[in-house]
Amino acid sequence: MIEQQTLYDAAGGMPYFEALISRFYDGVAVDPVLGPLYPADDLDGARHRLTLFFAQYWGGPRTYDAERGHPRLRMRHMPFPIGPAERDAWLRLMHEAIADTSAPPGVAERLGAYVDMAAEAMRNRD
Repeated sequence: MIEQQTLYDAAGGMPYFEALISRFYDGVAVDPVLGPLYPADDLDGARHRLTLFFAQYWGGPRTYDAERGHPRLRMRHMPFPIGPAERDAWLRLMHEAIADTSAPPGVAERLGAYVDMAAEAMRNRD
């Protein structure tokens, strides 16, 4: 049987996802649209949770589930007003983070396609 490599492994494992999400949250911290949505005292917590989620989603350890249970992304994001401006700011920062972390061939494209879909799925305002 031929085992297929996960995107988690192809990207470089946890160090890649830590760098990706760290770069993303560096942008969030100073972004005029997204910054105010995040409690200032929980940016490290948000960084940790998103790192674990991305790693797990792409085939890495199931630590997110162990710590938080099922992701329930729409439910967890419902309290935050996410309209087109917030979606677009999130996408801009995430695409910049993907580009800045120099993902291996194929990884950046798959990550980009996923975040495009996920950002629209989280939108809860017009």
